Amino acid sequence: MRKIIFLFIFSIIVTSCARVGSPVGGPKDTIPPRVVGSNIDTSRVNVPRNIKELRIDFDEYITLKDINKNLIISPSLKRMKKILPSGMANKYLLIKWDDTLQANTTYNFNFGNSIVDNNEGNPLQYYTFAFSTGDKIDNLYISGDVKNMIAQKQSGTAEKNFVVGLYQEKDSMNYRQKPYYITKADPDGYFELNYLSPGNYRILAFDDANGNSVYDAGKESVGFKKEKIELDKSISGMEIYLYPSKKAVKYTEMKEVPGGVLMTFEGNPESVKVQSLNAKLQDYKVTQTPKSDSVTIWFDARKQDLGITQSENLKFSYDNGIKKDSVSLFYRYNTKNEMTVSNSRGNLLPPNQDFAIKSNYYIDRIQTEKWTLVSDSIQQEFTARISEKNPYEIFIKANFKEGKKYSLTVPKETVSSFYESIAKSYRFDFEGDKTENYGTLNLTLENPPTHKFWLQLLNEGNDVAYSRYGKETKFIFSSIKPGKYQIRILVDNNENGIWDTADFANNEFAEDVYLMDKKIDIRPLWEIREVWDLAPKKEAPKETLPNVPTPIETKKP
Repeated sequence: MRKIIFLFIFSIIVTSCARVGSPVGGPKDTIPPRVVGSNIDTSRVNVPRNIKELRIDFDEYITLKDINKNLIISPSLKRMKKILPSGMANKYLLIKWDDTLQANTTYNFNFGNSIVDNNEGNPLQYYTFAFSTGDKIDNLYISGDVKNMIAQKQSGTAEKNFVVGLYQEKDSMNYRQKPYYITKADPDGYFELNYLSPGNYRILAFDDANGNSVYDAGKESVGFKKEKIELDKSISGMEIYLYPSKKAVKYTEMKEVPGGVLMTFEGNPESVKVQSLNAKLQDYKVTQTPKSDSVTIWFDARKQDLGITQSENLKFSYDNGIKKDSVSLFYRYNTKNEMTVSNSRGNLLPPNQDFAIKSNYYIDRIQTEKWTLVSDSIQQEFTARISEKNPYEIFIKANFKEGKKYSLTVPKETVSSFYESIAKSYRFDFEGDKTENYGTLNLTLENPPTHKFWLQLLNEGNDVAYSRYGKETKFIFSSIKPGKYQIRILVDNNENGIWDTADFANNEFAEDVYLMDKKIDIRPLWEIREVWDLAPKKEAPKETLPNVPTPIETKKP
């Protein structure tokens, strides 16, 4: 019996000693792990070039959180082998690689917030470890802020992944490789590039959407400085602004759509010339909004017997100004693809606005003399027109009254595309909304852009809710839905009708952008008056910082 009791107590003691986890009771641990040593000498200079690992010891058990996202090594090591701990907690961190280190080079391992204690998950914030294969550790740095000027629509808790990098200025530089020096900005956009050696560099920042530490043109926002950086002393307070990047013009795909075939491109080609290479398809129309990414080829599939009983291999040639080529698809006519019209903007019509309906087909002709607009059983006078900017939309103008109900009847065959008309009649019921449900913005610009521009009101989802184009300096938006809005100006510097994005390869900035530094709160029946001075703000003279060594282990100030 004594033997059994002894074995039971012994097993409990062994289990308790082996467990790595949170202690029971006592005050909560809020202290992050502390470094107690490493396999590299404390001076961290003259480190052998053939060393193949870095081991850092801690005073408690640690785990690594999102280490692949957080760890930044500058200059980069291409052949990584192992990073520990992986899964199980440990009292040391181990990184192994196969590369031979460069001579007289300072290496910086930036762990971000990935090192946490195993008990409470307290991070060792912004921890870095640096060493040199030469007789000194380079001590220059660049710090500053990254700001995204054209914020993308947020989906859930979308994480910023801003990366800042330096390329060594050379006769030929491959920007499809990782930067020579690289770091991540924190959630506020602040960044530090530490342990830099003197030299000439190109700097860029980008939103590293896929986490590969390489700038992907056309897919990721980018910011850069046009001039090279002659780094002979440290730089503080650098500001880098991110803009959408220019996509190369290229064909992407072709697919069947209601009324014909849709051909899509990247890079917003100026215009695309399309020609049918099929003997059966001779009667067709091609539409493209200038500098848009899509071209639609319209035709009457039934009349020309295309894809009715079986798939038809349709071939087309195209010339997008950059490339000439031919493409094809197997086309099958979809009997459900009839031409339709629908209410474009809801059943409550804001004051002083036109009612709008839209179609799934390009609208070529309307017969408004057969339409009727009725309120209180009385026919109302109206006019209708196809939108000049969007030929898929029709605007109906009348003396609409607040609180009045209206009914618009659009008989069949009175809205037509090139080869199709609506096959049934439509009725749209709507009501003139009341002024008391909307607010007004009265905006005056001082020192406005010299070129035409878009003045935009962005809602809280970063969608453009209201927009005007021109060179006016006074704007009155009289029927704005209540809410908070960001005011933005996109300048059409070359006045080509589109806002041009950044082109890093050709060292071309995006066209100018202005963001008001506060949001406008629109309330029902309120008139908000704002004056926005677009003149550059004068900055106070900055004190020149002494060229002092950067601490080995840096943290965000």
